[in-house]
Amino acid sequence: MDLDETNKAVLYLLQRDARRITTREMADRIGVSASTVRNRIEQLESEGIISGYHPVVDYDKAGLQLHVLFICTAPNPQREQLAVAARNVSGVVTIQEVLNGKENVQVEAVGTETDDIARISDELCDLGLEIVNSKILKSSYKQPFDHFGKHVIDDEANE
Repeated sequence: MDLDETNKAVLYLLQRDARRITTREMADRIGVSASTVRNRIEQLESEGIISGYHPVVDYDKAGLQLHVLFICTAPNPQREQLAVAARNVSGVVTIQEVLNGKENVQVEAVGTETDDIARISDELCDLGLEIVNSKILKSSYKQPFDHFGKHVIDDEANE
């Protein structure tokens, strides 16, 4: 699907705060009708460009003090299969496949104590992932991809 300026602006605004913005507010900021925004969102979802709306969780404030990034190696032919299997390990929240290099799977996990992290580590190894390194994460920040429509919207009303 080719993304036009309206699609990019819709994606930008949804990435900024999908929970608190209405289609009417989006339409006003983009300069189109609310029905156009609704139609674009439905089209982006049906094309698989938008696959969900997820909260950003502060794990520390949620009582999960240990937020760990496991840097793993998986044999290239099994990388995708092992990454998908890692989703079933309790405590795992994000898995990223990396296309190049030995450290080709990154697994983000949370727990309340070191026993949780040790169990997750053991289960990842049992799946066939080799843990090369692990790092305790302090903070994580996300933002919209700035090329997706930031220049299209009218930010004066809400900035």
